Amino acid sequence: MTLQIRHEVLSLGLRDPFRIARTEHGGGHRVTTVVVELRDDRFPGIVGLGEGYPDTFYGETPATMAAIWPLLLEAVGEPEPSAAGLLAAGAAMAEAVRWNGAAKCALDCALVDLVGKVTGEPAWRLLGLSASIPPTDFTLGLDEPAVVAERARRASAFPALKIKCGGPADVATLRAVREVYAGPIRVDANTGWTPDVALALLPQLVDLGVELIEQPFPARRLDWLAELQGRSSLPIVADESCVTDEDLDALVGIVAGVNVKLAKCGGPGPAGRMLARARDLGFRTFLGCMEETSVGIAASAAVASLADWVDLDGNLLLADDPFEGLELGADHRWQLSERPGLGVSRRTG
Repeated sequence: MTLQIRHEVLSLGLRDPFRIARTEHGGGHRVTTVVVELRDDRFPGIVGLGEGYPDTFYGETPATMAAIWPLLLEAVGEPEPSAAGLLAAGAAMAEAVRWNGAAKCALDCALVDLVGKVTGEPAWRLLGLSASIPPTDFTLGLDEPAVVAERARRASAFPALKIKCGGPADVATLRAVREVYAGPIRVDANTGWTPDVALALLPQLVDLGVELIEQPFPARRLDWLAELQGRSSLPIVADESCVTDEDLDALVGIVAGVNVKLAKCGGPGPAGRMLARARDLGFRTFLGCMEETSVGIAASAAVASLADWVDLDGNLLLADDPFEGLELGADHRWQLSERPGLGVSRRTG
C-alpha cells in the first residue's frame, strides 16, 4: 500500500478548566486529541500532518479512529497529488464510511498537508480558497459568573467572545461578562436549554447585546429550534443538529445559521464544500473547532474564508500546544502563509 499512517494520542492540559452543558464532554483540565503522520512511498521524506478530535458525543474514541483508518486508506488508494486528487479522495472516504468524522478529518488534513508539501502549495490555495479570513472569537467555558467574568476581562482584546451557557447562572454570567466586555457576545448552550428556558431568556439576551444563540436544544429537536427562531430577532445557529452536509436540507427554514466543524464533517475538504453549500442554501456560516492543536486549527483556518463567524481558538485554550507555525495577527485573524501544506510543524526543544 502506498499510504502509511501513524498516529499519536495526545493528552493535553488546558489553561483553564473547560466545561459545557453536555456532561459527557467532561470539564476537567485535560483533553484528548489524535495527531497523525501520513507518508506516501511515491514521495519519500515528505510527511503529512493531520488531526482528528474524537468526541464521544458523536461516538468516536481514539480506538474507533484507529479501527476506521484501514478502511479509509483502502478506499483512497493512491491519490493523485493535486486538488482533483484530494476531491476524489474525499469522495472515496465519504462513500466508504458514512460517519466517523474525526477519523476522516485526521486523514483528510494529512492528505491536504502532504499534497501541499508535494506541490509547494499552501492548503488554502490548494483548496481553491482565499487567505483573507474573519477574526476568531475566544470561548469561555461554564463556571461561576465571577470566574467567567475574570476570564472575559483577560480576553477582552478579542473582537467577540463566545460564552458557554446551559447552567443555572446563565443570566448572571452574561451580565458579569458584559460589565467587563463591550464587544459582541455569542451564546452557546450546547443543547442545555428547554423551550421555556430559552423563551424566558430571550429578552434578556437581546438587552445584553448577544449576537447569536448556538444550539439551545437537543440535536433532534428541530421543531423547538424552528419555534425559537420564529420568535427570535437573534440568529439561531445549529451545531449538534448539523454534523455533515446531509443535515443541511432539513435545517432550511429552521435556523438562520449552521456551525461547521472539521471533526464533525470529515476534514478541510468536506468542510469547505459544506460551508459553500450552506451559503447557497441561505444560511449564515459559523466555522468552529474542538480543543485541537495548531494542526487542526491550521486546517480549519484554510477554509475560514467561507465563514461569516469564526471560532478557531482550540489551540489557544491549551496550556502547551505541541505544534508551531500558525500565527495569530494583532487583529485576531489567523495568518495564512505561503508555506506549503498546513504550514505547521512539531515544536522542538
